[in-house]
Amino acid sequence: MSYPCATLSDVAESLAPNQNAASAAPTERARRLLDRITAGIPEAADPVTHVAELPAREPRHADWPSWADPRVVAALRSAGATRPWSHQIEAASLAFDGQHVVISTGTASGKSLAYQLPVLSSLAQDERACALYLSPTKALGADQLRAVSSFDIPGVRAASYDGDTPLAERDWVRAHARWVFTNPDMLHRGILANHARWARFFRKLTYVVVDECHSYRGVFGSHVALLLRRLRRVARHYGASPVFVLASATTAAPADFAGRLTGEECAAVVDDASPRGARVVALWEPPLLPDFTGENGAPVRRSAGAEAGRILAELVVEGARSLVFVRSRRGAELTALSARRLLSEVDSVLAKQVAAYRAGFLPEERRALEKALLSGDLLGVATTNALELGVDIAGLDAVVLAGYPGTLASFWQQAGRAGRAADDALVVFVARDDPLDTYLVHHPAAILERPVETTVLDPANPYVLAPQLACAAAELPITAGELDTFGSAAARDVLDSLVADRLLRRRPSGWYWTSRDRPHHEVDIRGSGGEQIAVVEADTSRLLGTVDPGSACTTVHPGAVYLHQGSSYVVDELDLESGIALVHAEDPDWTTSPREVADISVLSTQERIDYGGVSVCLGDVAVSSQVVGYLRRRPSGEILDQVALDLPEQKLETRAVWYTVSAELLDSGRAPGGAGLDPARVPGALHAAEHAAIGLLPLFATCDRWDIGGVSTALHIDTGEATVFVHDGHPGGAGFADRGFAALVPWLAATREAINSCECPAGCPSCVQSPKCGNGNDPLDKAGAVAVLDAVLGAVRHHVGRHDHVVHAAADAATNC
Repeated sequence: MSYPCATLSDVAESLAPNQNAASAAPTERARRLLDRITAGIPEAADPVTHVAELPAREPRHADWPSWADPRVVAALRSAGATRPWSHQIEAASLAFDGQHVVISTGTASGKSLAYQLPVLSSLAQDERACALYLSPTKALGADQLRAVSSFDIPGVRAASYDGDTPLAERDWVRAHARWVFTNPDMLHRGILANHARWARFFRKLTYVVVDECHSYRGVFGSHVALLLRRLRRVARHYGASPVFVLASATTAAPADFAGRLTGEECAAVVDDASPRGARVVALWEPPLLPDFTGENGAPVRRSAGAEAGRILAELVVEGARSLVFVRSRRGAELTALSARRLLSEVDSVLAKQVAAYRAGFLPEERRALEKALLSGDLLGVATTNALELGVDIAGLDAVVLAGYPGTLASFWQQAGRAGRAADDALVVFVARDDPLDTYLVHHPAAILERPVETTVLDPANPYVLAPQLACAAAELPITAGELDTFGSAAARDVLDSLVADRLLRRRPSGWYWTSRDRPHHEVDIRGSGGEQIAVVEADTSRLLGTVDPGSACTTVHPGAVYLHQGSSYVVDELDLESGIALVHAEDPDWTTSPREVADISVLSTQERIDYGGVSVCLGDVAVSSQVVGYLRRRPSGEILDQVALDLPEQKLETRAVWYTVSAELLDSGRAPGGAGLDPARVPGALHAAEHAAIGLLPLFATCDRWDIGGVSTALHIDTGEATVFVHDGHPGGAGFADRGFAALVPWLAATREAINSCECPAGCPSCVQSPKCGNGNDPLDKAGAVAVLDAVLGAVRHHVGRHDHVVHAAADAATNC
């Protein structure tokens, strides 16, 4: 069997800027694994669309700096860091000299040493100095704490302070710990809200480490940016001015991003000097299922999760330590279950070496799985991105990505878990049946040759700024001199609204919180909408896990199939007010997918560009949505039936980008370059174009299709014309619609290409069908969508051809996105 193959000498450069790639190392092991997982597949049905070899890279070392404490150097040497790499020492020295710094290099490039060396040296040399470590996941924090504790530096007293820390230990941490490992949630609710009890710690706070900072994007990132500003002002209140050390996967403009996140100017270290083995990257499109059809007779592909489960089983049989990254908790469970079933037919012992790992597990379950991973007792693990940012697992032979993770930064972070130092490894990207994944496996350059995105966050979002300012005022009165810290004019407007709502009181000396109760527990910094929904087994009252309230109606609605640790449950009742979903154990031979309807109204238009028959707008909208039912499907994708639901309507005020098309342009008989559509075809054409645009926006903005939504209509009441909306899925917006507006031409051009190049006759999940369409993907007009997009792009290009500055602006926007 032969595969299309390309050895790209410049790929390594695109993964981590300013790297000097060594000549390609042998990839025999990775090639053998690829041959194994494709064995027996007829060449005519070859699912591999592209194979690339990423070259190995030789290390570049540096000497230990003279300022480093000898005890710390000895501990790091004994842990295996005999000679540090040059980027580690560059970042560590900047931090030790008092410069805020961000180190942005690839997975397994030793970023931890870059902050461990200055922090531990300072703690060893000053017995009162303290440090704070922040990570987006508990697993990563626990892993880093284990590493620091193993060094056994006298007097460091490193300790965890998160939701899993027993209450009895928390007093000891406040009173004695010198390096506290926590997460943004606990910093927000447990530390800053009670900063007076942490006075000892804050007085000598010397360093703040922000690990995996590229994960702080969108609404969550905007909250964290303001949270770090609150941290700085509380530290100043106690006389401290800590140095920020940020660690990030390779990302665009890391110094700029780190500055927006912390509010401080940061130096960037990006020249990755660590070694890396060669890697083989295979792009994989699952085959069509000839005996099944989906909604409206559309062809159905084998699911990415099922394909990944088969690949994982083959890798485990080969003895390859492997991770499969799956987009959802449910998907991780199904993939692990599928692999175990296949392996049980070969060897029951092998089946026990596969497990699922995801958020929502109870603390003791997470710890047991992490221990098994580190010890090698598990060979194969299906996981959500909990392990993208979680335990540092060394020596993996293969990584499988079941679906695009939403951003290139995450793609390469997950892929980077494969291979260490001189070892070669295999990376397989298995496309889901949706427009973006299908586009990517047929356009390899969009993955292999495109620079990583700029991380999007918006601390000025009033829906984020208002609760954060309320918390800041409850911690310490806000003075006029601090307004610049929080966004100047935007902060003053929000403070005025809080005063009008009688949440704050304005005095000559500043703004004061008016209540004895702290607002911190009412503020959800992850944008999930409030307290978690507990999933409880009704018969035993056993807590199985949690889901966030924003997704409860779509994941644990009555009748939904819920998976936990390989066991299947069906939801009996969802009580949103009590925050509980009751389930019973059942193993049905079908899965469920929700159906949601939405309506949208324009609140205000911030920007509008007219192109002669086409108008493109950016502004604020109000979206109402409701889960009205769910489909029951066979694992193959075959639909059994649709069940109606009666769940409450949800309302959202957010940002949207939309375009309108005049009636004349939709009808080619009335305007040159028109779409040539009969009025009866317009709703289906717009609907199909909307679905595909939602699917392709993540190519130009750091978002996932589930972070955004859309509405299309042949005649919208607020615009008076045929309109397609794509909106952010978070209150106030998260910057995604703004990116779509800035990159309109390349975004819609990619959308048109994805639809037109799909081989299906009338529309399928790979091009215009949506997994969350409330109308059951009806009506959809694939050919009509291409005609609409041709008309829109034709009008825009005709206009910008006479306005070159617009062309350049669109090109710049596409490059930055």
